[in-house]
Amino acid sequence: MKLIFERSIEGYENDWIGSSDVPSYNLPNQFVRQQDLKLPTVSQNELSRHYTELAKATFGVNDGFYPLGSCTMKYNPKINDEVASFSGFKEIHPLQPVSSIQGCLETYVLAERWFSEINGMDAFTFQPAAGAHGEFTALLMIKAYHQKNGDTKRTKIIIPDSAHGTNPASAAMAGFEIVNVASDQNGCVDLAALKAAVGEDTAGLMLTNPNTVGIFDKNILEITDIVHQAGGLNYYDGANLNAIMGVVRPGDMGFDVVHLNIHKTFSTPHGGGGPGLGPVGCKGLLKEFLPDHYPLMTEEGQFDFSTPKSTIGMVKGFYGHFSILTRALTYVLMLGAEGISASSKTAVLHANYMLNGLKDKYEVPYGSHCMHEFVLSLEKVKKDTDVSALDIAKALLDYQMHPPTMYFPMIVPEALMLEPTETESKKTMDEAIQVYLELYDLAYENGEQFHEFPKNTLVGRLDEVKAARSPIVRYQFTESGD
Repeated sequence: MKLIFERSIEGYENDWIGSSDVPSYNLPNQFVRQQDLKLPTVSQNELSRHYTELAKATFGVNDGFYPLGSCTMKYNPKINDEVASFSGFKEIHPLQPVSSIQGCLETYVLAERWFSEINGMDAFTFQPAAGAHGEFTALLMIKAYHQKNGDTKRTKIIIPDSAHGTNPASAAMAGFEIVNVASDQNGCVDLAALKAAVGEDTAGLMLTNPNTVGIFDKNILEITDIVHQAGGLNYYDGANLNAIMGVVRPGDMGFDVVHLNIHKTFSTPHGGGGPGLGPVGCKGLLKEFLPDHYPLMTEEGQFDFSTPKSTIGMVKGFYGHFSILTRALTYVLMLGAEGISASSKTAVLHANYMLNGLKDKYEVPYGSHCMHEFVLSLEKVKKDTDVSALDIAKALLDYQMHPPTMYFPMIVPEALMLEPTETESKKTMDEAIQVYLELYDLAYENGEQFHEFPKNTLVGRLDEVKAARSPIVRYQFTESGD
């Protein structure tokens, strides 16, 4: 397809953009461009075609099966967008008086009540802009807690070897040392390794449950108690909350603080560079460390922002991405208590349905049952046929399916990680199971052809190493400017 600059024709223009309603201002000469800005000039028709072509070249949930394990790519109900577009929500400004945004502040307080109930927490902040940002915020709160108690020797965060890569990265950014603990034969935390790792220098544990291989750790209460007994705090990575929301609460498992991936669990837009939202909830012992501008209802019955006693300060400009919160809250209120639990139960049902449809051929490293996602290993397939997990993923593109997560978690060799979510139909899952089984058989019949897939997509097999090491990220103009 052509780039927008390649569609450009000198002299063409659009005239449908209205005149500016902002007073003009003449910049001082030292700030004025010395040459014209190189922008494409296209007709409205060509501009429309360009963006339509881009949309057609992009695969999304609206196009087909998208079982991206650990990332929960599920349908976003359109009512979420409708509510977020209410004029009272979309036309606000962060600098306007608090008295004029009472409905928006009430939305914050209502969201805190619902998310606290779902997660077993006492308070929430909606400032963090994404999941990893939520991790960082929660770790800063843990750090502030220990510092206030004069427990400055607690410098280490314990993280399982199957954790998301953002966990150790966030802990390192917060100034902690990382201590990895091994997984046992079931893919869960090795209790002996955990007991050996904790001590007077333990600040906390970062853990998601269900874990990264899709298993609910039956020892979770013992795990969190081990950390508490050592004087540390327990942090819950909300990446896999979609499997348990409305059924089991992180707070009841012994966690003191939690971040939520709103896009994974509560149906807000996923990816694309944002804006996003990574709310952080906490038990009462951490409430005083929440970021500044904490929304609450005053004794007079009005809504206002407050400053927690020992706040870690602002972690985001103003108060967070409000329109994303309205989408998530709409989803929660639309489903209600029964719908929330039904959603997670259906996600678990769907994952187990697919797992049982594939386990007779594909190797399943961690048992025949899972929560909301499961991991397949193609280690034996690669050894027998030289067809790798990447080859299978590329072949899936020819079946109008998005590949699952590849090579994660790293404790599983040649891993494919599938998460069908609760919003897929049985028909779609049956078709996907059949494709996976056909590709398995084809690998043993004629594995060599897998190195040529995909064959029917917009572009064929790409040189991914070159794309990663030598990316072309800007348009190269000729000297004439064409």
